[in-house]
Amino acid sequence: MNLLQKGALIYVALVIIFTLQSLTVSVANKKGKSEFLAGLIGLIPILGLVYYLKMDSVRKLSATAIPNIFKPKNILGTAFIYSELVLLAFVVVIPLIYTVGTSLSPTSGILNTIWPENPSFVNYEFLLTGSRTIGGIEETTHFVLWYWNTLQVAFLTMVFAVLFVTGTAYVFARYKFKGKKTGLLTILVLQMFPTFLSLIAIFTLFQTFGLTNEPKALVIIYVSGSIPFNIWLIKGYLQNIPKELDESAKIDGANKLQIFFKIILPLSVPIISFVAVTQFMAPWMDYILPSFLIIDSEKWTLAVGIFDFINDVADTNYPAFAAAAIIVAIPIATLYIVFQKYLIEGITAGANKG
Repeated sequence: MNLLQKGALIYVALVIIFTLQSLTVSVANKKGKSEFLAGLIGLIPILGLVYYLKMDSVRKLSATAIPNIFKPKNILGTAFIYSELVLLAFVVVIPLIYTVGTSLSPTSGILNTIWPENPSFVNYEFLLTGSRTIGGIEETTHFVLWYWNTLQVAFLTMVFAVLFVTGTAYVFARYKFKGKKTGLLTILVLQMFPTFLSLIAIFTLFQTFGLTNEPKALVIIYVSGSIPFNIWLIKGYLQNIPKELDESAKIDGANKLQIFFKIILPLSVPIISFVAVTQFMAPWMDYILPSFLIIDSEKWTLAVGIFDFINDVADTNYPAFAAAAIIVAIPIATLYIVFQKYLIEGITAGANKG
């Protein structure tokens, strides 16, 4: 049996198991039993379902309650849903397992299997210590410096983008002034043009002011690039906050800064969290600008440095590349999980009113 046949067999088995589990949970729900416990017991194929079918109900059931669960239409629909979910899980999980396996490979070549025979943490040690010797040849990396450079750029971008964009959006949302519509339309047009279209102009300006080869100078570009879209996003959210709150605060003696920091900002946590997380993530994944403006390898950001592991044909190191990708993915994934609630609210909230 080849790998494809094994994968197909596992796929079918998982679909059947999860379909039976779903039916078990449905039966438990009808009989007034714990759905969580039924979900666990339902993972035992057939036996879990039979166990709940024979169990006495704590509710009064109609004669058709249980038979309706086992209608062919219901079973096929459940099986179809789980076939899609299992297929999606395969698409997501298998590359992730392969990446982890590659990062644990003691060799520097491409891993031919999904998991190495002798997993090792040598690649992680190499990234964190900065050097190792293989076959009498010493390899070095500045991964820790790249991480530190990217962290500084990401943090500064997040802080300045949130402060600048939120303040500007507040002005457009709350005040009337000459040229307001023109300014908003100009901002809207500007977001149609990606930053890399102006690479030559950016490089000339950076060279003129001595900012090339300076990682922190990237903050200027990232913050500027975040202005158009995020101003419209936050402006739409702020317009949903009643202006009566501002007027009440003015009557109580609050000035404009106090209104902004003590009333508007606390009420704008969802949208600000969304902007903060997205702006913090931008420098971690951007390759074009840092590779164009930073030459010194010690001052690279992570995207440029990690790509260098596989960019040189004569000295490729795929396991180190995979290990670095996992180390970078951990904080980003953690941020998404922690701020998931705010991210969802932020994505939908800014579109309510323009």
